[in-house]
Amino acid sequence: MDFDLENPHTAAPPLFASESDHTPNYHYKSRDSDLALRRHAMSMIFHLCRDFDRFTSYLAVNYFDRFVSAQGLPRGEPWILRLTAISCVSLAAKMKQVEFSLTDFQRDGRFIFDVQTIQRMEVLILGALKWRMRSVTPFSFVHFFVSLLQIKDSLLLQECARNRAAEIIFRAQSETALLAFKPSIIAASALLCASHDLFPSQHLCFKNAVLSCEYVNKETLLDCHNAMRETLITDGFESSVIDSVSGSDTPVSVLHRHCSSSETTTTQHEPKRRKIICNFCINNNDDSNDNNSIRLSQIQRC
Repeated sequence: MDFDLENPHTAAPPLFASESDHTPNYHYKSRDSDLALRRHAMSMIFHLCRDFDRFTSYLAVNYFDRFVSAQGLPRGEPWILRLTAISCVSLAAKMKQVEFSLTDFQRDGRFIFDVQTIQRMEVLILGALKWRMRSVTPFSFVHFFVSLLQIKDSLLLQECARNRAAEIIFRAQSETALLAFKPSIIAASALLCASHDLFPSQHLCFKNAVLSCEYVNKETLLDCHNAMRETLITDGFESSVIDSVSGSDTPVSVLHRHCSSSETTTTQHEPKRRKIICNFCINNNDDSNDNNSIRLSQIQRC
């Protein structure tokens, strides 16, 4: 069965019960040094995913966040950061069944990696993530919360709400302040923002329906929604939507335009100064109770 971030083929209760296993731990969300590495890694991941769909890059960033929060990265070794980003993209592409070759990632930026090195790093990431690669993300909850909207008679409006929320979720992944919230809360907040812009007359009813949901913590949701709204305003995303709907278009034509909108992420290329990285050695931790446990700090240049 194909893995689809928007359709996880899992009922709502199990999704809500397991989402904490697919989020970074608290310490990762609060360390400035990790967040600086994250911004650099995200830039690399977006560049590596330039020929893939946005869901692949989203999944790769999810893997990176969870891996670094569990394992950490040695300081002063930029090649490890790039190797981690490449390996996360490789794993995400495999999960999404995207056609690619590891040789496409061997020569990237300043470093050259052999295929075996990338594959060993993938094994390290898989172990740290406990092989939970079918990530529970905000996209997993969008359909559930859309069902709470009072637009059941219009598939077009439901699609517009999902697409608008998806665009907000993509933008929210880059905002470090939103790392503190669970995927379901981010999904609910994104749809609150979407309903505010697309269905202002029904926004309050939808907000009350979400706040009364048994799976949602009211205070946490309001905190996330406020942070997300502030981010959208700061980025100018909200004002661009308001401007686009201020003309004489009909509601359906306006919503259709929102559904067809897209964004292209661009990144700056790094200097083409390259450094060859050979196979690295991974040593098992003899003191660990888990024979598959591997520490990134034990990676050594050969």
